[in-house]
Amino acid sequence: MQISENWLRTYVNPAKSTEELVAQLTMAGLEVDSVTPAAAEFSGVVVGQVLSMIQHPDADRLRICQVEVGAEAPLQIVCGAANVRPGLKIPAALVGAELPGDFKIKKSKLRGAESLGMLCSEKELGLAATSEGLMELAADAPVGTDIRQYLDLNDTLIEVDLTPNRADCLSVEGIAREVAVLNQLTCQVPATIQLPVEHQDTVSVVVDAVDACPRYLGRLIKGVNVNAESPLWLQERLRRSGIRSLGPVVDVTNYVLLELGQPLHAFDAAKLSGDIQVRWAVAGEKISLLNEQVLTLEADTLVIADAHQALALAGVMGGSESAVSDSTQDIFLECAFFAPASIAGKARKYGLHTDSSHRFERGVDPFLQARALARATELIVSIAGGSVGEITAAVSEAQLPKRLPVTLRKTQLEKILGISPSQSDITLLLQRLGMQVVIAADSWIVTPPGFRFDIAIEADLIEEVARIIGYNNLPMRSLLMRSALGQAPEALMPLDRVKDLLVDAGYQEAITYSFVDEDIQHTIAPEQQFVRLQNPISSELSVMRTTLWCGLLRAALYNLNRQQTRVRLFETGLRFIQLDGQLQQQKMLAGLALGANQVEQWGEAIRKVDFFDIKADVEALFTLARVQVKFRTGTHPALHPGQTAEIITANGESIGWIGMLHPNLEKQLGFETRVYLFELQQDQLLHKNVSRFAPLSKFPSVRRDLALLVKTEVSAAEILECIHECAQNDLQEVSIFDVYQGQGVEPGMKSVALSLIIQNSSQTLTDAEIDGILAILLQALNSKLSARLRD
Repeated sequence: MQISENWLRTYVNPAKSTEELVAQLTMAGLEVDSVTPAAAEFSGVVVGQVLSMIQHPDADRLRICQVEVGAEAPLQIVCGAANVRPGLKIPAALVGAELPGDFKIKKSKLRGAESLGMLCSEKELGLAATSEGLMELAADAPVGTDIRQYLDLNDTLIEVDLTPNRADCLSVEGIAREVAVLNQLTCQVPATIQLPVEHQDTVSVVVDAVDACPRYLGRLIKGVNVNAESPLWLQERLRRSGIRSLGPVVDVTNYVLLELGQPLHAFDAAKLSGDIQVRWAVAGEKISLLNEQVLTLEADTLVIADAHQALALAGVMGGSESAVSDSTQDIFLECAFFAPASIAGKARKYGLHTDSSHRFERGVDPFLQARALARATELIVSIAGGSVGEITAAVSEAQLPKRLPVTLRKTQLEKILGISPSQSDITLLLQRLGMQVVIAADSWIVTPPGFRFDIAIEADLIEEVARIIGYNNLPMRSLLMRSALGQAPEALMPLDRVKDLLVDAGYQEAITYSFVDEDIQHTIAPEQQFVRLQNPISSELSVMRTTLWCGLLRAALYNLNRQQTRVRLFETGLRFIQLDGQLQQQKMLAGLALGANQVEQWGEAIRKVDFFDIKADVEALFTLARVQVKFRTGTHPALHPGQTAEIITANGESIGWIGMLHPNLEKQLGFETRVYLFELQQDQLLHKNVSRFAPLSKFPSVRRDLALLVKTEVSAAEILECIHECAQNDLQEVSIFDVYQGQGVEPGMKSVALSLIIQNSSQTLTDAEIDGILAILLQALNSKLSARLRD
């Protein structure tokens, strides 16, 4: 719900800035979604009046106007708006004025005619997205007055996102009530004036569905001038709440809806036939709504009808057959209470959602209707005239909601909130919320007001006390576990998420000692300095590990010796290395795989795990973290010289290794099958790149396939890296889908087939543009890798 701060402050005006007021509302449970100015920034615009005008001699659409702006003499302003005319009062931007969009008004000439300003529309002042002509001001607008002051534009729009249980705040008065309670102020509610009855004509009302509509009020107002103009203050309050002016009758019903939270509807009395009936629809009955939508109703839909047809979808929208029009003279103004259960879901069933249905579904004060009807009557008569008739009421007291008393125990209040307020403080707090309070021994018996549908149990009252006292003012106590919750930054990936991915890939977590055998340590990492323990547990646990592979290899061998032919293990833990004479502890993630690539099954032949299987598992980890890495051929003393890769980050930092266990080590440790290993630094993996949304292009993509001839020693990674370094923004994807060596390819060469997806986000690429991109890529591949297109 969006409201004007200035309107809100007419009810209650705490000594708080906009920022403080917004924070207070949010902390009280009325979350503020946005705070925006009521109008864009502009200056130098005043109320002007067109005194006279003549046709521009050299332009059919331009007129030369003499405009009174409160200066010593009228100003000559050239205007092209269709609605400009003598006597019209409009916003006039003077020379030197600054309009939204950093548009400055200067003295100018239009087709040879001097213009000393500009006559403005709502759009040019930033008050509307579109406009069809000049903004027409009221006839009594004071000429020369600053337009910001006249329209009260130094205002702020506050949009409040309410939870479904707080329907009582779906009005300016409801939010003002909250602000008044929070600041211990009095809410200044406008007085309701009961106009005297001037005629005895009435429209009879028959309510058949009393369970759904226990209260229905209506009155006949005759002689209404529906073509009267709503006052500026009313139009502005509607506009700042997101509702445009549609004439005095509709404006008033919308205004009361915003002011009090009570929906109303006005029928053209001349279009009614017989009594007003509140009934359930007949299955298959049709109704034409104000939005020109024709509905076929179901039997569980509540309607307002006359003797011949359904006139309105009760609590949702009126019908076009009985709508107020420019020729309307008499109106029947209705105001009702509909049970939330009878309205809930009905609007959505027919693809509708209105301000009325939004409120009735959540609950409207069942005791508000008489006041809302009187308020609407007062406003309509003051704006559009008319004589007021008697109120016709159909009320079933038995079906109206009953507000049952709720007991609030002092002991429970102290237990939940940790506070011990005085009995008088709690009593006063609840009374300020509009509740009736009876003090009992160590408790309060509280009857909520009609507008608080959400107060039903003791916990609701405790919540109210906590809200008004302020959650920030409640004592802070740690949980019984004595552990404060920490932050969970989105860019930090939990280690358990990484573990889950490996488990899903068939790995099992191992936990091994940080102390290892010195011989194994020296065999696997002969070049690294290790720390020898002064008092080892045993000779096999005498040094601190510099790699997690030591423990994993022993665990794998242990499993192989017990007929476990397929082993996949991983471990997270610390390694201990000497750097610059200092002992460093680094968090590492290591893994091992041997045996079959998958468990035995009938759908696919079993093969031995290979380098690319474990490489795919490591790539999946970095894909999870959205971290770009590359694998560069390297040498490691523990790994096979032809199946070893160093893991490199995008900035060239080495963070780990992957490869097959060296054949000498394989034999030395007692393995009879190939063993594949990886190890990498946790920190690089756990600090992930946060994903960002990129809109999908609405323009088509193009796939081009290339077959390249390259030397056999050129790796796939080198080809892809060369392509990415070309920095072609329109190149969306590159993939290798075939590698061929044999007949038709000269010795020492191989054919690599690439798929390239090319797409632009702002236009459809032409063949020439696509060919240009391919030419750049081929030139780079040829110069760096001596690649050429295969014939």
